[in-house]
Amino acid sequence: MFNDIVNETSARIDEFDAIIVGSPVYYGGSNGRLTSFLDRLMFSTPNSKLAGKLAASVVSCRRGGATAAFERLNQYFLMLNMHVVSSQYWNQVHGYTPDDVKKDEEGLQTMRTLGQNMAYLLKAQQAAFNNGINKPDYEETIHTNFIG
Repeated sequence: MFNDIVNETSARIDEFDAIIVGSPVYYGGSNGRLTSFLDRLMFSTPNSKLAGKLAASVVSCRRGGATAAFERLNQYFLMLNMHVVSSQYWNQVHGYTPDDVKKDEEGLQTMRTLGQNMAYLLKAQQAAFNNGINKPDYEETIHTNFIG
């Protein structure tokens, strides 16, 4: 097996209770390397290892394109039966530099709220597991071919 960060991450996916990805926004989308990483990771990791995991994405932009990039990243999680953790608004901050981002009070509050929600839901999942409530036994995914 070819050793790289995607294969290493896929092999360790059971160790992670949640996945959080973040990206700057370029041309209205997420970073190309991150997109490539997620394309390969989500395609190569069995759905049974991802289903039911908590996930969140965050984006940072100077001005525009944040919502398109945010949506693109969330699609990975939504298509693989993962639970997308929300905040009080889209998980985005604005600024050209880190100092600019520090002035985005709403964006920073959104990130703090996301952190609180993620921590709460991780604790709730653990409490459920400790009380014998496991994630559902999901059906095997059916892939319909609409061509032909």
